[in-house]
Amino acid sequence: MPQSRRSFLRNGAHLAALAAIGPLATGSETRANSSPASTSANPSAPNSSPANSSAPPNTTSGIQIGPDCFVDEGTDKVLDILQEKGAVNTLYLSTFTYDRGIIGRTPGKDFPGHGVDATDKNYFHGGNYATPHAKFYTNTAIKGERLKAPDLGNFDILAEVLPKAKRRGMKTICSIQDGFSYPADMPFVAEMHEIDLQGRKSGALCFFNPDVREFWTSVARDLCSSYDIDGVLLFNERNGPLLNAIGVSHAQAIDSARVTCFCPHHERAAKAHGIDFQRAKEGYAQLDRFVQKALNDQRPSDGYYVEFERLLLRYPEIMAYNQLFDTGKHQILKDIYTSVKSIRKDLEVGFHIEHTNSFNPLYRATRDYAQLAELADFLKVVVYNNCGGERYVNFIRNISQTVFRDVPPGELMQLNNRLLNYANEAPIETLAAAGLSPDYVFRETQRAKAGVGGKCRILPGIDVNIPTGAKSRKASPDDTYQATLSAFKGGADGVILSRKYSEMRLDNLAAAGRAIRESARVQR
Repeated sequence: MPQSRRSFLRNGAHLAALAAIGPLATGSETRANSSPASTSANPSAPNSSPANSSAPPNTTSGIQIGPDCFVDEGTDKVLDILQEKGAVNTLYLSTFTYDRGIIGRTPGKDFPGHGVDATDKNYFHGGNYATPHAKFYTNTAIKGERLKAPDLGNFDILAEVLPKAKRRGMKTICSIQDGFSYPADMPFVAEMHEIDLQGRKSGALCFFNPDVREFWTSVARDLCSSYDIDGVLLFNERNGPLLNAIGVSHAQAIDSARVTCFCPHHERAAKAHGIDFQRAKEGYAQLDRFVQKALNDQRPSDGYYVEFERLLLRYPEIMAYNQLFDTGKHQILKDIYTSVKSIRKDLEVGFHIEHTNSFNPLYRATRDYAQLAELADFLKVVVYNNCGGERYVNFIRNISQTVFRDVPPGELMQLNNRLLNYANEAPIETLAAAGLSPDYVFRETQRAKAGVGGKCRILPGIDVNIPTGAKSRKASPDDTYQATLSAFKGGADGVILSRKYSEMRLDNLAAAGRAIRESARVQR
């Protein structure tokens, strides 16, 4: 039997050795049935393929997984499960993160029936789950060697997993996540946080702070130089100030006064790009007044949308300053790509493309796939369809409180579906319970493939039991099977099973594996 986390952490000698080296849906919910995938197969049926069969050599069948899983269940056991059930050939190890999105067991959520049936709220902290090396952080005030994650003692995820994965022919990619909020005890970052419109520190780090910019490349260089990994995947889901101000995300409270960043580093960057910083700040203050009036149902005489457009015409600095944020974000991507490739050209560099890009045309306009393809070997495009219904509804309800307050949410969603080329989705009243369809996965995969024009690979992120609200859809094995198959039918170069193994049910994992194997046979 694998050790529990408690017994594992008590065993100091073992740690030192390692350092050296919701219920399932019943099917009654209504869904769009226009998927390009077949629904005839039974995902719970025994797999007719050999246990270790997987995708073709040039196809990625990946999974996101954190270090806690290997501690809780045992490394060899977990790797057996991933290969036999999920046909996994690539591990996306959650190596640096302070966010539960790609690691741990989220408090208040159902447990999947494997690992530890207990929340991690009493010990989760985050940080670097590998071993940081001081020499890579000499040019930044954020000393990476002091960011070792304390959750699992001296456990080093790469020292433990990498050699065992290599013996099985599995690739290992390190996931690095820039988060929204860092703990107070994270050293050296007190003066590196973004500053909001009211002069308050936010939880995120400013892209234009040279120490922050150097820090992310240091983390990537450390991992790629110190371990024989196959590459890195960078997560950064932060939006620009305009989009945050008007409520573009499915997961945010609308508070336009907290838009960022207005720190001295951003002010210098604005000047370098010919943007009047004070005018930008004044424009966002006016935008905040507009948003607050909208939230209090104080309609402008010409309507909400016209007043919004008038603000953009009066203050073109609003849009310019939003683009400046994206410039800083993309510069981090370029820095990491250049740094990693200077170490070894065959190392892979990929970027996570957040879910907001999938159902928000305003945000989508800021994410040009052709441009991103110049900076990456692969893009992990989020196409989480089951939780996507709930998230899409939340986005529509957010944006219909501000810029589009004059449009009923149901009508706004119909228009948005037209703009996004989504033809077969449930109406807003039932979408959270229905989820987005496999056809959505198919279309988003096709769009990404067309956008990159063959310059990089597209690896859609597949929703495998991502938690949702009590009345929202819970993914069945057939949901997972259909979504995975639809990604391949849309031309995917592989898939990344997401968000994290620690919340996946094994029958859903097996359903994804069956779709991967069936797609492999078609490709052969």
